[in-house]
Amino acid sequence: MEKKPENLADSLSSSNKYRPNVAPGLPMGMSAGMPQQIDYEKLKKKLEDFKKKMLKKFPFIISLGILPPNANPMFEEDEGLPKEEIDKKPLHLIMIMPEEQYKELNNIKKDVIEIAKTSGEKLWVHIKTAEVDMWNYGLDSKFEFIDAVGASFPLYDKGFLGALRVASIHKNLVLNWLNVGRIRYVATYAIGGSLVRGTADENSDIDTFIIIDDTDVKRMSRVELLEKLRGKIVYEYVKEASALAGVKNILNVQVYLLTDFWQSVKDAQPIMFTFIRDGIPLYDRGTFIPWKRLLQMGKIKPSPEAIDLYMKEGDRTVDIVKRRQLDNMVDVYFGVVTPTQAMMMLAGHAPPVPKTIVQEVRKILVEKEKLMTEKELKTLEKVVKAYKDYEHGTLKEISGNEVDELLKEGMDYVKRMKEMRASLEKRMQEHQAESLNKEVFDLMKKIFGNKGQEALISDFEDNMVKKGRVPERMLNVAKEISKLKLKVKGKGVPQSEMQRYARDSSDLVNVLTEYSQRKELVSMEKGVAKINFEKGWAEVVATDEGVFAVTQDGKIKRFNENKFVDSDRTSLEKALKETKERTQFSLPSEIVDALKKEYGKFTIGF
Repeated sequence: MEKKPENLADSLSSSNKYRPNVAPGLPMGMSAGMPQQIDYEKLKKKLEDFKKKMLKKFPFIISLGILPPNANPMFEEDEGLPKEEIDKKPLHLIMIMPEEQYKELNNIKKDVIEIAKTSGEKLWVHIKTAEVDMWNYGLDSKFEFIDAVGASFPLYDKGFLGALRVASIHKNLVLNWLNVGRIRYVATYAIGGSLVRGTADENSDIDTFIIIDDTDVKRMSRVELLEKLRGKIVYEYVKEASALAGVKNILNVQVYLLTDFWQSVKDAQPIMFTFIRDGIPLYDRGTFIPWKRLLQMGKIKPSPEAIDLYMKEGDRTVDIVKRRQLDNMVDVYFGVVTPTQAMMMLAGHAPPVPKTIVQEVRKILVEKEKLMTEKELKTLEKVVKAYKDYEHGTLKEISGNEVDELLKEGMDYVKRMKEMRASLEKRMQEHQAESLNKEVFDLMKKIFGNKGQEALISDFEDNMVKKGRVPERMLNVAKEISKLKLKVKGKGVPQSEMQRYARDSSDLVNVLTEYSQRKELVSMEKGVAKINFEKGWAEVVATDEGVFAVTQDGKIKRFNENKFVDSDRTSLEKALKETKERTQFSLPSEIVDALKKEYGKFTIGF
């Protein structure tokens, strides 16, 4: 049985999960949310005509949904429904409309009743304004009403219900984690932004603010505590809430510690005043609503120290602007130096450090590759000198005009870098294509003799591909490598494709190298027989030192005491070297039996 947390540190390590049946009206995702006894999709079809009439009559409707049945009693009681209406067990709907329509509420109610009568269903529609009625529930601490609206099955929604649903689910994930038994560490969970203004749509970000009571934390720093809280609340629970709610809205979550929050209010941070003024609690332990009331009464005022601090900001303006001008110069420096380092890497050199970059660029890009002019090198030299002066403390300020001039030169320089890159890439590709071609066909000449590339490819196909000594795809690789130089000199090749050619060429070189080594190693003059078995082939080599078997993948075994055991290339080379004369090849029965045991059934070809 899991031990109940005794303090906030314990709660941080607990693993409470989202429970969709904790309280009436708790928000539920559409995949896991609605009570199973109601077929909502079927009900939605029945109410399609009702919905169309409502939208035609009231095009300003923001949302229209079916309230969860377990929330019906509290809505009936809150609005004082007559007993005779409750006994009819109506289907309760929620209609959300803009506040500006409130003045027509009585007429709207009459029309809604008439439309409901034509639906063929027993309906009771609760009409609420998005900007006032909905949030009065929060200000009156009737948080379960907001949860119930968020859990409504949408018949029509511009995004308000979906946004409210994801915020409510996230809130309950946080409460289930940090509020266990008598422990209540969540002081406030509030929302702000477009959702509170009633303008949220399906793409709106949802702004939420969470204040955590940290007054019992003794052995953990604020930084560590916030890190742990944000790891769960901001990252894990946001992802889970979005999945459960089935919406696109992004949750922007701000987590504050209670002690830090009060200090921020005392220091008159504007964001805190805005939060208290405009925020609506979806949960409150008795702290946020009093703050809001005090702010409305003018009782929360900045301290004299905070006023002095804000006044001093004006005196710092000049220093701040000068600091930012220097920062702009630093940005220009990195904007010039970083692409230059990329060009040096493209040319096959390590990225030079700022201390030596001008000298190395002159040597490689100006003198060797002849891609950069002296004018462009002077731009590089100019920004590097400015940065060095700044680093050494001799450049303490720079004017806006100087930064503008440096920026213009820097952007012209970067433009030339892009042009140089295209030229250098083409040049490097030509060099790479030449290198790949030479490596492949020099190996083929070593194996098949000094012939033209077409003849070498033909020999490769006849002697290696058709006889199963190499995979068939290697033939296409050889043909592609033979044409690569012309292809690169023509339209060029994308870098990703060039990397593929390099990988394929490496595979082909490995195959040719292995074959060449095996051919030299296993000479026909030393007595060799080839055996073919189900999974491949091997060459059986008779030497004065004994019989060896070399498989197509280069594995070497030696016949010893009526079986083949692992051996190596060194042993085989030594045995071949010490074999004085060509061995008369024969396969005694004990060797045949050992080969069968090692490789299965086989056929022999000399």
